[in-house]
Amino acid sequence: FELAQDYGIDDYLIFDASVVRGLAYYTGVVWEAFDRRGELRAIMGGGRYDRLLELYGGEKCQIPCVGFGFGDCVIMELLTECGKVPEFQGSGVDYVVCAFSPDLYGPAANISAKLRACGWSVDLMPTPKKKVAASFKHADQAGARRMVFVAPDEIAKGVVRIKDLRTKDKSGEAIQVDCPLDALHTVDELVEKAAAK
Repeated sequence: FELAQDYGIDDYLIFDASVVRGLAYYTGVVWEAFDRRGELRAIMGGGRYDRLLELYGGEKCQIPCVGFGFGDCVIMELLTECGKVPEFQGSGVDYVVCAFSPDLYGPAANISAKLRACGWSVDLMPTPKKKVAASFKHADQAGARRMVFVAPDEIAKGVVRIKDLRTKDKSGEAIQVDCPLDALHTVDELVEKAAAK
């Protein structure tokens, strides 16, 4: 408990020698965490186990460990009671990248990496949708700012088509730009120019 004082968490700890965890592999201290009011069952619990890895990995895995399990239902109940559940509206990612076909997944992954290197958050769709419109709908529902559609004609020209799902042109249409693959860092400028037309 001295270290708990040094860490400034001693007010949150209660010693209870009656705590027993139901798993036979614990070999030392066990613990449980509750809400401060003590109204809910344990949010999480865990403890020390010295021989669990040896059980699965053989004698060479004699590594002492500490682990815990977390109760998702209990923490959700607590967060709801305290008004702390965030309101999620889509993923909020900057870009959703979609390959037109499976053979363009590699270029799509490369474009995703380049966008991430520019500091943007990117969701790379693992498989193409059957219809192009479904890909754009997925990006819109995910709350993405922009959709990158990796298609063969554009890739052959060394560009990628990017649709800004949140910025409209003067006629109210979503702005689309073709951005050179080696200049993805200029997307904002391209969109601004297109919006000004």
